[in-house]
Amino acid sequence: MSAILQRVLGMIGAALVLAAPLVWAQDAPVRVRGTIERVADGTYFVKSRDGSELKLKLAANGGVSALVPAKLADIKQGLYIGVAALPQADGSQKALEISIFPESLRGLAEGFRPWDLQPKSTMTNANVEAIVASTDGQVLTLKYKDGEKKVIVPPDIPIVVFAPGEVSELKPGAKIFVGAAKKLPDGTLETTRINVGRGVAPPM
Repeated sequence: MSAILQRVLGMIGAALVLAAPLVWAQDAPVRVRGTIERVADGTYFVKSRDGSELKLKLAANGGVSALVPAKLADIKQGLYIGVAALPQADGSQKALEISIFPESLRGLAEGFRPWDLQPKSTMTNANVEAIVASTDGQVLTLKYKDGEKKVIVPPDIPIVVFAPGEVSELKPGAKIFVGAAKKLPDGTLETTRINVGRGVAPPM
């Protein structure tokens, strides 16, 4: 398989990262945020952010995406991004993290919705229409099909960009995020995409 095709497939697989629709009709998907503690027989034992241990499997047709550190300067007008944020009293949003999507994922889960990163947090997947400076940091105007949001971006929040990952990166100590996992009858979680931090913990 060519390197270009591998990259395209890796990016397409990232579509589960911030997707809003249910992936499995019968059961709501489970999000996983945590650290791989050990690996045995294809099962990843993950310590979740609440301290519980989860068993996670990558489906046979599944893949890995890497999350690579980026900078505020990497966010340009016209990019398609995902922003987890907290609502402000004036109706704006204050960013908690930003994920920069590749162009191949433009339109993924477009819109504004609740998110579970923190209590009352939100997620906006949208096009960057404008960037202006303010006393609180950069202010992004994000436009999506049903509206737009003003997002204040503090200078110290994590910003990541997606890149193709490798299964070999799923090892003890790796920080991961799974946007949608299916709970199997034995309690194991199965997913088609694991996102692993490469030099940064997945912030979403």
